Amino acid sequence: MLSIRKSQDRGYADHGWLKSFHSFSFAGYFDPAHMGWGNLRVINEDRIAPGSGFGTHGHKDMEIISYVVSGALGHKDSIGTGASIPPGDVQRMSAGRGIQHSEYNYAPKDETHFFQIWIEPNVKGIAPGYEQKTFTAPEKQGQLRLVASPDGAEGSVTIHADARMYSGLLDGAQAATLTLDPARKAYVHVVRGAVSVNGQALQGGDAAKLTGEAALSLADATDAEVLVFDLAA
Repeated sequence: MLSIRKSQDRGYADHGWLKSFHSFSFAGYFDPAHMGWGNLRVINEDRIAPGSGFGTHGHKDMEIISYVVSGALGHKDSIGTGASIPPGDVQRMSAGRGIQHSEYNYAPKDETHFFQIWIEPNVKGIAPGYEQKTFTAPEKQGQLRLVASPDGAEGSVTIHADARMYSGLLDGAQAATLTLDPARKAYVHVVRGAVSVNGQALQGGDAAKLTGEAALSLADATDAEVLVFDLAA
């Protein structure tokens, strides 16, 4: 079964310095029908104004992935990590038993556009940790590139969760498929462009929830960037 959530149906918050779309209930946006999907709890599409950002705040027992679309995201945390996350990089922060961090757009003129993704961990109380890796456009062009997994397979970042995250770039005749376990759940989020998901047309900001499906097929794309999640049910 496949169900589509259109971009305009997401929650939205405009804080001036931050404009954020919420795929699932988050902060001031609450919808009991959209509390997550499997162990995928948060997908926030954030745009941070130049010279702005999230001040130091805490997280606990959550796997948090940052995926930058444009601009750069500055990160600092209480375990001594300081990094800039550019487009193409995937950052994983394991909050574990507790971590403090900040996220900032240090650019004087350019907006930072990124996705903040939370996945519920399969183990709690671990030492907090951080990992960041680069996945180039050619690695993702015309295919789904594994970027996060429980075992760090194929050079992906390692998450402490029963989930796999893929990133793909598709255009024109390019297509991609992924074998699914019907007993699990899958989620597709279209970052930009247009693409069909198992024959259903989606645009940027749209998402598809899949359950009981044995395969995922992406085709008929126009300058599409997609995120795909294979999730515990």
